[in-house]
Amino acid sequence: MDRMRRGWRQCVLGGAVFAVCMAGTTLPTPLYGLYQEKFGFSELTVTVVYAVYAFGVIGVLLLAGNASDAVGRRPVLLAGLGFAAASAGCFLLAGGLGWLYAGRLLSGLSAGLFTGAATAYVIESAPPGGGGRATFVATAANMGGLGCGPLLAGLLSQYAPRPLYLPFEVHLVLVAVSAAVLLGLGETVRQRRALATVRPQRPGLPPPVRPVFGPAAIAAFVGFALFGVFTSVSPAFLAQSLGVHNRAVSGLVVALAFFASTAGQLAVGRVGARRSLPLGCAGLLAGLALLAGALYWDLLALVVLSALVGGAGQGLAFRGALSVVASASPPDRRAAVISTLFVVAYAGISVPVIGVGVLVDPIGLEGAGLVFIACMAVLVSAAGAYLLRRSDP
Repeated sequence: MDRMRRGWRQCVLGGAVFAVCMAGTTLPTPLYGLYQEKFGFSELTVTVVYAVYAFGVIGVLLLAGNASDAVGRRPVLLAGLGFAAASAGCFLLAGGLGWLYAGRLLSGLSAGLFTGAATAYVIESAPPGGGGRATFVATAANMGGLGCGPLLAGLLSQYAPRPLYLPFEVHLVLVAVSAAVLLGLGETVRQRRALATVRPQRPGLPPPVRPVFGPAAIAAFVGFALFGVFTSVSPAFLAQSLGVHNRAVSGLVVALAFFASTAGQLAVGRVGARRSLPLGCAGLLAGLALLAGALYWDLLALVVLSALVGGAGQGLAFRGALSVVASASPPDRRAAVISTLFVVAYAGISVPVIGVGVLVDPIGLEGAGLVFIACMAVLVSAAGAYLLRRSDP
C-alpha cells in the first residue's frame, strides 16, 4: 500500500511539474498586443515570434528526443526547467524584438525536452495496473498546462500591476518550486548510459505505417495549425474586430481550446482509436467552419464555440493519430515514427501561422483567417474522406 501511494504521489507531482513547464510555452499569448505597442512591430512579426517556438521543439525532437532513455528522465526534465527559466528571463529583460525571439526559442527547447520525457516519467511512475490513469494524468498535465498559461497571463496582465513582468516572475517562482519537487522524486530509468551515446533520431516510415500515416499526419497538422492560429492571432482579432480588449477574456478563449482538447483526448478511450481519427477530423472541420463564421460575422460566441469544438476535435484526432501510427509501427522503429508525426504536427504550428501573418497586410486579418480556414478545411476533408473509404469494408 505504501509503495502504491508513493507511486501515485510521484505520478501526480511529475504531472504538476509537466503542467508548469507547458504553461510557460503559452504564457505570452495575451501579451503580444502589449509587445506590439511597446516595440512597434507588425502582425507578421507576431506570428514569426510565435512560430520560432515550433522550430525549437522540432530541433530537440530530432536531435535529442531520446536523450531521457539514456541519461534518465530527471536530468532531462531539470534541463527543460532550466530552459523554461531562461525563457522567462528573456521576456523579463526584453528591450527589443531579439529578446522575444530568444525567449520563444528557449521555450521551444524546454517543451521539446519535456514532451517525451515527462510523459514517460508520469506513466512509468504509476504503480502496476495504473497505466490508464497515468496516461490521463500526462494528457491533462500537457494540454491543461498549455491552457493555464494564457489564462494566468491574461488575468495577471489585466488585473495586476506590471503586465509585461508579473506573469513571468510568477512563472519563474513556479519553475523554481518545480525543480525542488523534481529533485525530491525518484528516477524511473534503471539502466542509464552516457549522454555521448544519444544519437539524432532520423524520421522514417516503415512500409506497414505508410497507409495510415498520411491521414493521421494531416489531421495532426491541421489540429496544431488551428491551435497555432488561436494562440498567435486570436487576441488581435478579438481586439481589432470584436472590441474585446480585456486580456483575461482573450486568455480564457485560448485556454478553452486546450481544455477542450484534453476532454477530446480522454474521449478516445470510449470511442476507440480508429473511430476517433475520423470523428476528430469532423470536429476540426466543424471548428474551422465556426471560426469562419466568427470572422465573417464578427461574433464572439462563434469564436468560443470554435475553440470548444475545434479543440475537442484536435484532441480526438491527435490521440487517435498517435495510437493508430504507434500500433502500425514495428517496435524497433516506433520512436522514429512517432517523432516523424510530432515533427509534422509542430510544422502545423509554424508554417500556416506565418502564412496568416504574411496575408494580414494585403488582405486584412479576417481575409487571412478565411484563406487559412479554406486551406485547412480542404486538407482535413481529404483526410476524413480517405479514412471513411478505408473503413467501409
